Amino acid sequence: MKKLITEVSGVVEAPGAKVWDDLARSLLPGGHEEGRFTVEDFPGHTSTVEVAGRTIAFQGGWWYRGEWSVEPHPQGSLLVHRVFNVATWMRWGVPLANRFFVGFKESTRNGFAERLAQLGNRLGCSTRLA
Repeated sequence: MKKLITEVSGVVEAPGAKVWDDLARSLLPGGHEEGRFTVEDFPGHTSTVEVAGRTIAFQGGWWYRGEWSVEPHPQGSLLVHRVFNVATWMRWGVPLANRFFVGFKESTRNGFAERLAQLGNRLGCSTRLA
């Protein structure tokens, strides 16, 4: 069971296949582009990665799941990033913990906007937050 905490999206004026290829190259280590595997995010911390269709999910820690997806859009593609609470215990504590990280939604949006701009620069196309 997963509960949405925040969602951000942006339009990329490029075909979905190009956006997907760039996203996969920038997020996935060692050329893995399918299935389920584990990565070391930083020393001592691992996440499970799932790649299915046009979605890449990272799940780690006791509550975090971040999903990146590429969806069709009239002007090209829609890049969507969702953060979920997937805690199986102390689920009630996640919103409390996030209150201690004041600005979590804003920092997620800012990080997404930066990644969106970088993607647009690499692909040579326009991007904008949706």
